[in-house]
Amino acid sequence: SPGAAGGEVLIKVKDNGNGIPQNVMDKIFQPFFTTKPTGQGTGLGLSLSYDIVKAHGGELKVETEEGKGSEFIIKLAITV
Repeated sequence: SPGAAGGEVLIKVKDNGNGIPQNVMDKIFQPFFTTKPTGQGTGLGLSLSYDIVKAHGGELKVETEEGKGSEFIIKLAITV
């Protein structure tokens, strides 16, 4: 859901999946990290997303609860 306040844009993407286990939270933005079986994921999606957001001066954060899903929040400054 997009929103703007104080010169920032927030983009939130939420799911109702299993959530992200706390023991892997510090690794999810690392290149090639995946919890999927071999051959079913490159582990680059979140890493590339993080790098793109950072390159634009933004932040990418995640809020998660095991068994209830995750919400990824992208915050970008509005520049004119």
